[in-house]
Amino acid sequence: MRVKICGMTSVRDALLAVAAGADAIGVVLASPSPRSVTPEAAREIFAAVRPFVATVAVTSTDRPEDVAALLLSRPDAVQVPGDLELPPDAGVRVIRMLSPGDALRDDCDAVIVDGSHGTGRAFDPEYARRCVAASPVPVILAGGLTPHNVADAILAVRPHGVDVCSGVEAAPGIKDERLVRAFVKICRMMDNP
Repeated sequence: MRVKICGMTSVRDALLAVAAGADAIGVVLASPSPRSVTPEAAREIFAAVRPFVATVAVTSTDRPEDVAALLLSRPDAVQVPGDLELPPDAGVRVIRMLSPGDALRDDCDAVIVDGSHGTGRAFDPEYARRCVAASPVPVILAGGLTPHNVADAILAVRPHGVDVCSGVEAAPGIKDERLVRAFVKICRMMDNP
């Protein structure tokens, strides 16, 4: 089970997630989120993590002119709304966000099923299961996940990976080490149920 911890606002929190065993960290850019950081801050956070942890620039923007800010942060991947186009020479993997009712996409490296768009509202299990069953690319589950419900979510949906943000925070943009470690540990246990 792949685990992404999203909404990093500091090097400290990124290193905490990496130490806990996260496979990827996400940094929010060009977004009204309280977790949104500058491209310079994102570069600093990304540079601090070890090379085998994927870095993801996340945005909710639908403005093509914001893509440059995402790419300036030098991520391994970008997580974007379904219709936001990236230049063909962007040199990054693309994760497209889907909400209930959206059609599956194959013009990306993975899809993330998150109708809450980072607000922590619970995911739609039926839609998520349909996506996993039919998607031509890996499906990542997000939306309302916490250490208390992630095991049940994984069993119900069987995604390729999970993504958490507010479910492991002490306050918006500040990760709680105990919650981060518990979340990753539970996900690792689900690798061998």
